[in-house]
Amino acid sequence: MGFTLIQTIAIWALPILFAITVHEVAHGWVASKLGDQTAKMLGRLTLNPIKHMDLFGTIIIPIILLSLGGFIFGWAKPVPVNPKNLRHPKRDMAFVSAAGIAANFLMAIIWALLAKLSLFLVHLGWHQVVLLFYMGQAGISINLWLMVFNLLPIPPLDGSHIIMAFLPDKWSYRYGQLSRYGLVILLLLLAFGVFNKVLLPFMIFIQRIFSTFFGLPF
Repeated sequence: MGFTLIQTIAIWALPILFAITVHEVAHGWVASKLGDQTAKMLGRLTLNPIKHMDLFGTIIIPIILLSLGGFIFGWAKPVPVNPKNLRHPKRDMAFVSAAGIAANFLMAIIWALLAKLSLFLVHLGWHQVVLLFYMGQAGISINLWLMVFNLLPIPPLDGSHIIMAFLPDKWSYRYGQLSRYGLVILLLLLAFGVFNKVLLPFMIFIQRIFSTFFGLPF
């Protein structure tokens, strides 16, 4: 079923907003439980997407990628976390980072269940909910994308913080310093098609397994 760009944006908008918003809130919520109240004091522990939206990462990049086809990803304004306030800074930063990844996996499951429900309703004759099925598919896709993407060991992505927890302090510090070049590295990988050539086939494989598990068409 073909969609215009406007229809595609309408289908993907809510899943993308929820994916990046809940991802960031999960970081802040776990940080607050481990001793750092920075995000809470700044009002970032909210599901209001406006509080987390980044013009470039939340709106411009996803729309460009939607118009070009291929994989879709985006990002929000990072929730501020002060490692000095954490009880065990190095270890706890790994938990804070893993929380965002876990949140995306949980949301992928929720969207899959929603897609499954919408298919059931369509079979009962409620054809008007068919767009909910496509939105569910989009939710599965964007959340699995963000989960895998954030596992990449490129600072400041979540995967790098998990790795730093297992490195000696000296190497962990040096590794973390690469975060100043992280966005440039990611944009270069995107520009040279590395994500489409390497990450896209892997993601298609994961989405196929996920959809098969929930009995959804892929």
